[in-house]
Amino acid sequence: MADGSAKLDIGGASHTYPVKDGSVGPQVVDIRKLYAETGMFTYDPGFTSTASCESGLTYIDGDQGVLLHRGYPIDQLAEQSSFMEVSYLLLRGELPSKEELALFDTTITRHTMVNEQLTSFYKGFRRDAHPMAIMCGVVGALSAFYHDSTDINDPVQR
Repeated sequence: MADGSAKLDIGGASHTYPVKDGSVGPQVVDIRKLYAETGMFTYDPGFTSTASCESGLTYIDGDQGVLLHRGYPIDQLAEQSSFMEVSYLLLRGELPSKEELALFDTTITRHTMVNEQLTSFYKGFRRDAHPMAIMCGVVGALSAFYHDSTDINDPVQR
């Protein structure tokens, strides 16, 4: 549990900053008001003692070799989870149960059919064309194939 605050004395003036608990790792001192209150910055070469943001998604500790996504070690996801399981995790925030994975897999599979005209679109590129140029062209063309799913009169979709 966080003590609540940390005190910093600068030039005879005392400044108090809140201490927060990290979801993983050490506690942090929230010094975001330091510059406004003192006109000073902190000096931390390489950001070795600085948390740059608050995240519920990832945790990184390079010294310990820890990289987590939503609490799961990345190496564990890479070695023990399927592409579809990780896709579900990225979209929903948790790994799926067997039933959820089966439904997700079925739903995704039904939406992966490629329109035959789009297949023909690929044939319009030179065989030695750069893959990124092909991808840009094809992604741009997708809007012509699936225009019915976009309502251009809806400000949210524009």
